[in-house]
Amino acid sequence: MRIVVSTHQGNLYDEEVDYVVVHSDSDGEYAVMKDHVPVISVMDTGYVKLVRGNEELYVVIVSGIFEYHDDFATILVQEAHIGRSAESAKVHLEEVRKERLEKNRQESSDFTQKEKELRENLKKAQAGNL
Repeated sequence: MRIVVSTHQGNLYDEEVDYVVVHSDSDGEYAVMKDHVPVISVMDTGYVKLVRGNEELYVVIVSGIFEYHDDFATILVQEAHIGRSAESAKVHLEEVRKERLEKNRQESSDFTQKEKELRENLKKAQAGNL
């Protein structure tokens, strides 16, 4: 079966696998193998284990949708990271999220400072006064 994992930044994974195990923190887990009945499920936080031969990869996700039909699985997620274990993928995803949060805080602070400077410069230039 083929599986595609997509985020808003593009495809994270697009390969053939033997089967997948979908685990959602709120709904438990289930396996999907070749010729499985069609499935659609909403996932909050969890992971999808991808199995191909002896190789296992884990896609840790935050807010996503899993869909399977005709031996094709699609996972559309807000955020995801792939690792050799669920724990390593989860740790890396948390690090990335922390870095992104810090960057957003810094950008917000920079914007506030620039807005303050703009107001001061407009006041000095007496913009709007005739």
